[in-house]
Amino acid sequence: MKQVSLFGEVQGDESALNTVDSNKIGDLRPPITLVKNYLNVEQIEALIDEAQYYPFEKPIITVYGKQHPIPRQQVWFADQGCDYRFSSLYIKAQPWPKYAVKLKNKLQRDFHFHSNGVLVNRYANGNDSMGWHSDDEPEILKGSDIASISIGASRDFILRHKISQRQHQFVLSSGDLFIMHWPMQADWEHALPKRRRVIDLRLNFTFRCLRPYFHC
Repeated sequence: MKQVSLFGEVQGDESALNTVDSNKIGDLRPPITLVKNYLNVEQIEALIDEAQYYPFEKPIITVYGKQHPIPRQQVWFADQGCDYRFSSLYIKAQPWPKYAVKLKNKLQRDFHFHSNGVLVNRYANGNDSMGWHSDDEPEILKGSDIASISIGASRDFILRHKISQRQHQFVLSSGDLFIMHWPMQADWEHALPKRRRVIDLRLNFTFRCLRPYFHC
């Protein structure tokens, strides 16, 4: 695929495009698309530089009656009316920053992928993590896909089938694109486990499509 200017057309190694279709009954392969090196060095650096000014927070969530800070930092950017509820927390949409919206538009051009919000997670090092969960909140538009882009340190990303408990593990590196196709969230969970050996920062941009004004 051809290389183009900042946040232009799709790029990367065409042989690294890997789509898994799980439409067959009994097929326990997750419905995902993985594009290695989707972003180039200039695009990655632009996002890292911009993220230094993101208003990251570390909210407190309640689990089994006890309060805990989440093991990472996060911020939610979205269109007006696309507020988000996560683990009983109500998250007000922040205005889109320049390069995050350029990345949203790039996904639209390259894959006809529509989104109106992005959750950016900041993992300072391998001690930060994400536990098992599905992105199945009711405000997410039914039938929509979720696109995840990794920036910075390489981390293990694991999928687990809800019934069989079968797992698939991927190493997501800086610039990789991982699309979770509908109805993956109904059948699979995913997690980013702790990795003590990782000492560098990782950012993850997860683009979603919400039903506007769902919480109004």
